[in-house]
Amino acid sequence: MSFLDDLRNLDRNNVGGWPKSVKAFFAGLIVVLILFFGWYFYVSNQQDDLERARQKETALKKEFADKQAKVVNLEAYRKQLDDMKEMLQTMLRQLPSKTEMPDLLNDITQAAQAAGIETELFQPGPEVMKDFYAEKPIQLKMLGTYHQFGSFISNVASLPRVVILTMHDVSLRPLKPAGGGAAGKGAELPPGGQLMLEGTVKTYRYLDDEEAAAAQQAANAGKPGANKPGAAKPGAKPAGEK
Repeated sequence: MSFLDDLRNLDRNNVGGWPKSVKAFFAGLIVVLILFFGWYFYVSNQQDDLERARQKETALKKEFADKQAKVVNLEAYRKQLDDMKEMLQTMLRQLPSKTEMPDLLNDITQAAQAAGIETELFQPGPEVMKDFYAEKPIQLKMLGTYHQFGSFISNVASLPRVVILTMHDVSLRPLKPAGGGAAGKGAELPPGGQLMLEGTVKTYRYLDDEEAAAAQQAANAGKPGANKPGAAKPGAKPAGEK
């Protein structure tokens, strides 16, 4: 009798009387089902954890390689940073110093006069301290032609010290437009006509070491938490110490 015939003639109420081949088949089937559900509910989760661990390992290896590359080039980066700081200091030293500012302002007015510009207002304002430089606003009102203003800019650029003039709310308009009308936006300027330059410009100077330290201290004092109650002041002794 074949195995298939044994399956067809099975007596469900007499499992013990089943042929050995059928018992072996169902025993193997039960083992397979146990292994399958065991893998599905346990091993598959472990495989997911393993895959996540492998991905984390790859990310950690990449992070390690990046940090190792930075460590290898750390000295080169430090030297590059020192070179950039030295270059910045060299460029700052090309700006006028505190003692040179009065002469610089005088040179600017002389440059305007040499170009034939009529200066109606040249009023320097108080300095504003920044991290490593100071800016000085100057209110201007000048009269001259287009070519005279060009000569003025050229004269300022040829001064011994580097002079930076940045424009803030500055207007340049015809004083008397063609046709005798009132000066206004869109008015045409006749050849050689007068222009009025009016507004505020800013010039800059570098801070000496003491000024830079004071500016840095003031900036640190303005940071959040710098003046919290109970914060220790620089150089203060602990309570109870004489």
